[in-house]
Amino acid sequence: MLRGRQLTVAMLSGLLVVGASTIMGVRPARAAAQTTVVNVALKPTNETDLTNYVYATVDPTSAQFHQYLTPAAFASKFGQSDGTIQSFKDYLKQYHVQVRAYSGNLALKLTATTTNLQKAFKVKAVKKGGRTTTAYQLPGQLSNKAVAVIGLYPKQSKASKVAKKATAHKHSVALTADLSTSDKPDTSLVGNAFSKKYGAAKFANAYKLNTLYNQGLQGQGQRIGIINTSDVRDSDLVTYWQQAGVNDDLSRVQHIYPVDSKAQAQKAMNVTIQASQMEATLDAQSASSVAPQAGIDLYSGDISGTHTTLPSSHYATFMTAISSNRDQQLTSSMAPGFEVASDWDDPSATVSQYSHAFNLILEQAAAQGITVFQASGDRGPYAQSGAKENHLMSTSPYQVLVGGTTLPYQKIIANKVVTVPKERAWGDTYSSPAYDTKYSSFSGGGGGFSALNPTPRYQQGVSGINTFRAINYLTFKKGKYQLTKHPHVIFGTGNSRNLPDIAGNADRQTGYASYVSGQRYAVNAKTHKAVKVSAKLWGIDGGTSFTTPQMAGANAVINSGRQTPVGFWNPQIYQFAQETDSPFNVLDDADNNDNLYYTGQPGKLYNQATGLGTINFEKLSHKFSDEG
Repeated sequence: MLRGRQLTVAMLSGLLVVGASTIMGVRPARAAAQTTVVNVALKPTNETDLTNYVYATVDPTSAQFHQYLTPAAFASKFGQSDGTIQSFKDYLKQYHVQVRAYSGNLALKLTATTTNLQKAFKVKAVKKGGRTTTAYQLPGQLSNKAVAVIGLYPKQSKASKVAKKATAHKHSVALTADLSTSDKPDTSLVGNAFSKKYGAAKFANAYKLNTLYNQGLQGQGQRIGIINTSDVRDSDLVTYWQQAGVNDDLSRVQHIYPVDSKAQAQKAMNVTIQASQMEATLDAQSASSVAPQAGIDLYSGDISGTHTTLPSSHYATFMTAISSNRDQQLTSSMAPGFEVASDWDDPSATVSQYSHAFNLILEQAAAQGITVFQASGDRGPYAQSGAKENHLMSTSPYQVLVGGTTLPYQKIIANKVVTVPKERAWGDTYSSPAYDTKYSSFSGGGGGFSALNPTPRYQQGVSGINTFRAINYLTFKKGKYQLTKHPHVIFGTGNSRNLPDIAGNADRQTGYASYVSGQRYAVNAKTHKAVKVSAKLWGIDGGTSFTTPQMAGANAVINSGRQTPVGFWNPQIYQFAQETDSPFNVLDDADNNDNLYYTGQPGKLYNQATGLGTINFEKLSHKFSDEG
């Protein structure tokens, strides 16, 4: 059983890693008869040309600068032909598989029973390294067009399915045991007073977004797409908006269900308050309050009524958002698994294949002028407990990876005065009571080096990239992290995609409020049994899950004053960071400035704990305007 504080941090603030152990991963006992969504990721007609075009859209010297494509134009230029799509449909129709091509012709969504999909792909189960994966076949002319097939189950015995379901359910009960231990905001404060202390105004004041507000820019004419695995209660959004004094018009919110039905997604949400519901809710509240006039599209990748893998749902949800081309900014605090191959949760696509397929659809997003933000994680360089650095799967160079900082504060915590005199990288080994050292509860912004993606061209040559300074504050021993008795400084080099790109306040000690309601489990004091009770929960917490949708909201504010969207951030912001009037506040201090491992590098523009640093949005907006 998790301790109360750890539980709340994991559920309410932690970037949500959706894997086989969460309730969203429960496999129904009669899965073979249920609908399964499988995705076929297709090759672009010329991947090199696609990548070059993506970079050209944000290069002011290029003829393609801001020449963004519609999905139809993308299909014509880079997608597979309609003839190829029809060939897939003709073949799969024999097996009663429904095929829908996502706009752009870069991926197919297949819907059928697991049994029919297994027949269509001539599935065989392959056991390797204690895991069962899927071997499959397609006719040669079709196989040559595919990058990956995502979500295709191997044939399994009924016993293995039941065992998997039982394990997942047991874990979910442990997670939902107590959700009421978070700090509570002062709800006697309303409107701007509440927002300054706990919400969007706090973010705007810290990062100079207020100047854009003063110009009348609040996200009007923009839509923000939020990628999650759960639905959101509209009433929770209205409660939060009214408390924070922002636009509470629900007509700006649209719910979209890429995998399961609306009825099933809402049914799953009504069972009990889950981590996924909390994540989706705080994402929506954070983005919508920073851009109070923007529309909000909630893409719920719920799979509870299907037999769909979480990686397949994640891919389908992103692809739905990108191909619909409704939103000029997308944000996600979700990830379908880890970079560690042994912990990858899709049977038919390896983690490398999935990463390649995911990068391609993000390139489609960039070609359409969509900016994509991704939370980097809340446990420093250790997304999964272990001695070695590892990250969430989404370390794509086509996303703006958002790290965490701590705003200045002074508090008495566990009878100790804790002082943070200036904004620093979020890596908290100092505010927890001593007894917490025996738990893996240390928090920090994700940062370091990708295990999947090479150093992108926009990072090459930037000072601090592929070099690092670190301190081994934590030692992983017997399955737990402990404070190292005699930490020492470590210098080294890397050779891959460095993360994050930017950073913002994510520490729970200087965090934000959120609100969620529903059913939860509580322990009856007399019977000591878990019972369901209705809950209306306000909490204060942190995590890159908060600052990432805030960044998407800020992007919507910037876009609301432009004729064309700013598009793919990364090549632009790395260039801006090297100019004399940089819009970034570099956090390069060597001391008291780390994400549990990586520290600042004095004099360097880039630091693995905070990327290019925090943003002055007034300056950044001017930079984007100067570029066109």
